[in-house]
Amino acid sequence: MLLAASGASFTTELPDEQAMVRFAIDVACALEPGDLVTLSGDLGAGKTTFARALIRYLADDDTIEVPSPTFTLLQTYELPRFDVVHTDLFRLSSPAELSELGFDDLPEHSVVLMEWGDRAAGFLPANRLDITFTLAAAVGAEVRDARYTGYGTFAARAERITQVRKFLDEAGYGEAKRERMQGDASTRIFERLTLDGQTMILMNAPPRPDGPPIRDGKSYSTIAHLAENTVPYVAVAGALLERNLSAPVILHADTTLGLVIMEDLGDDRVVAGDPPAPIEARYQAALDVLISLHRRRLPDTLPSFDYQLPQYDMDAFLIEVELLLDWYLVHARAPTTEGRREVFLSLWREALAPAVEAPETWVLRDFHSPNLLWLPGRHDVSRIGIVDFQDAVMGPAAYDVASLLQDARVNVPEPLEVALLSRYVRARQSDNRRFDAAEFALLYSTMAAQRATKVLGIFARLNQRDGKPQYLRHIPRIWRYLQRSLEHPDLAPLRAWYEANVPAPEGF
Repeated sequence: MLLAASGASFTTELPDEQAMVRFAIDVACALEPGDLVTLSGDLGAGKTTFARALIRYLADDDTIEVPSPTFTLLQTYELPRFDVVHTDLFRLSSPAELSELGFDDLPEHSVVLMEWGDRAAGFLPANRLDITFTLAAAVGAEVRDARYTGYGTFAARAERITQVRKFLDEAGYGEAKRERMQGDASTRIFERLTLDGQTMILMNAPPRPDGPPIRDGKSYSTIAHLAENTVPYVAVAGALLERNLSAPVILHADTTLGLVIMEDLGDDRVVAGDPPAPIEARYQAALDVLISLHRRRLPDTLPSFDYQLPQYDMDAFLIEVELLLDWYLVHARAPTTEGRREVFLSLWREALAPAVEAPETWVLRDFHSPNLLWLPGRHDVSRIGIVDFQDAVMGPAAYDVASLLQDARVNVPEPLEVALLSRYVRARQSDNRRFDAAEFALLYSTMAAQRATKVLGIFARLNQRDGKPQYLRHIPRIWRYLQRSLEHPDLAPLRAWYEANVPAPEGF
């Protein structure tokens, strides 16, 4: 890596057109809406070949025509992930002509591929990827050298392109076809790899730097016990597999870099339809997974990496419910006061005391439909594939039950919720006659209310901070779940605080 002015620069040799195509795909997999990529180099150096390969990959169509825009100057492609604007500034006589050509009016979320970007020097944004191709005639007529430099926020992503390529090559998947998958609410990137007719999943999860201290010198992620690398994911996957549950088999991993190749469990979900609705038999099978876990004595230390699961303690529960105050109330234009915050936290501290003191088990924390896959070729509890558990903690069994039965992304009808909750209680009572149904019902309602409170804040934050407004559509559902959970008589003080201080979403 070379440090460029406010950026990071890397070089790679491209011995033939196939290598050029692979490099274009590497870059395409790293792109996000709004990115600018400039392409420079002599005539015939490979700029248009690169652009054509990148656009065809994003279009998932090797036959799409991608002519050089030398004369049209600008060509727009409406592609599945985002639009791509392919431009050529070769005939530009002055950077000032950019506005006249309509560059100021390009769609905000398009990716721009700009050939001869050096002709717009001084007018380019600070955050971009510059790629320069040079002929390497001394080595071979087809050989090109590519130097790519990430500026601003693209610097780390440029380095990641290099890291992912090296990881794939060393793991034996360098020739695999790469397909970017739909992302989740996190910063992780998932790709489906296809090699020799077999598919695998690449998880690209760069180590997350600790955020700023917000309390007692600790960051939010530290207090909430959020994974900052892939060690927990690999460790918990192995522990679940040891108990005959269907977590992905880890095929290759670099936990230092946060890169994992794992088994592909497919795309068959536990929901169906549009909008998606629970498939009752599959939800029963998912609940049975939790029953099979919760009836066992589970260790807090996992052999892989000698990893110790953190405790879902009072500080973690409270920092999560505060997301409602910090984000949802701001979204609802009803910011709170310090006095009301203190009352809110005091009420939650009292309500959560039984949860903190409850017998501990593994809490996978996001045990709901987006992370559950249906595997009909397997048997019993192994029919449910589990794919998201890196933030697992030791805590009350009721949390994951609430996560499933009050699914944040899917409307779970109340009769189905009650039926499945009864199924869970009967199964636990059959194992242990001292299992207290009334005590569990309170824990379930408390955990459901805590989770709904947290998720309202998270979805508001995803909209306000991360520019992901699509999560707002789930807020009415979460609100209904919250009201349902707060109906428990022991949560009456909390219910009264919410009624007085938390506005319902629009439409309620």
